[in-house]
Amino acid sequence: MNTIARNDPDRNRLDDAARAGWLYYVAGNTQDQIAGKLGVSRQTAQRLVSLAVSEGLVRVRLDHPIARCLELGTELKSRYGLDFVEVVPTDPGSASTTIGIAEAGAAEFERRLRSSEPSTMAMGTGRTLKAAIEQLPPMACPQHKVVSLTGNIAPDGSAAFYNVVFTLSDRVKCRSFPMPLPVIASSSEEREMLHSQPMIRSTLELAAKAEVTFLGIGDLGPNAPLFEDGFITENELKALQKAGAVGELVGWAFDREGELIEGVTNDRVASAPLPSRETGLVIVLGKGERKLPGLKAAAARRLVNGLITDEATAEGLLQP
Repeated sequence: MNTIARNDPDRNRLDDAARAGWLYYVAGNTQDQIAGKLGVSRQTAQRLVSLAVSEGLVRVRLDHPIARCLELGTELKSRYGLDFVEVVPTDPGSASTTIGIAEAGAAEFERRLRSSEPSTMAMGTGRTLKAAIEQLPPMACPQHKVVSLTGNIAPDGSAAFYNVVFTLSDRVKCRSFPMPLPVIASSSEEREMLHSQPMIRSTLELAAKAEVTFLGIGDLGPNAPLFEDGFITENELKALQKAGAVGELVGWAFDREGELIEGVTNDRVASAPLPSRETGLVIVLGKGERKLPGLKAAAARRLVNGLITDEATAEGLLQP
């Protein structure tokens, strides 16, 4: 008798689910064929295939470009002078802010990471980027460098949960350069002192040379990620809103014109400046009504020159 199967039924069931998922999605078997090959009922085969998806054992990517998505991408490039745009379908019944764009982001990460040509990739932070990185398969990419644009220390001294450089470097085995700083310093003087440290200065210099940068975008509404994650206070959030802030990129808050807000928290943000859009590609991943004002401002001001979004948000970005 199989000892693992006898002592670990959950593991055995995941093994069966993985096998069923492979037979269905890779080998192209029908559920009836899977049932016959695994010696189970058709209903059990169907449940195993579903389990493979729900447990993340199978990740599906659509290779056929959808015409409307391509049209929207072309229009966005023309409207905002963007260098890279990918638009994915919208699921009308989903409230998720990551589904679709996380998968598209992962595909773009993987394409670049599989290149044998050494490169430097800068990374922002946030829920969308974390969801994208979790889609990546394990890889060995020692030729690449991944550098964080933002600090990885939360206000209570713990590691910031949505800082993704460690997760990425663990999955793809590349050289990583974290920013061992608070996301927002206690004062502008503290920020300058921290940035003057040799280790931090070299990381900032490396970030400035990145060939490609991936960013998430945060809104500055009542449920702003900067506020919910404890990086700014409620009073600071209200002050940013009063100053006209509509979005933030790695902590840098900006208004509807894409202009950085003077004072408030921007004079204490410890993040690196965004890499040059003239010499590199700066791609933001974002979708949804809450993020629309920030995405529009960032694209119009060319704070970014690349975008991964969905159909509904793309159509919103094209509205006057």
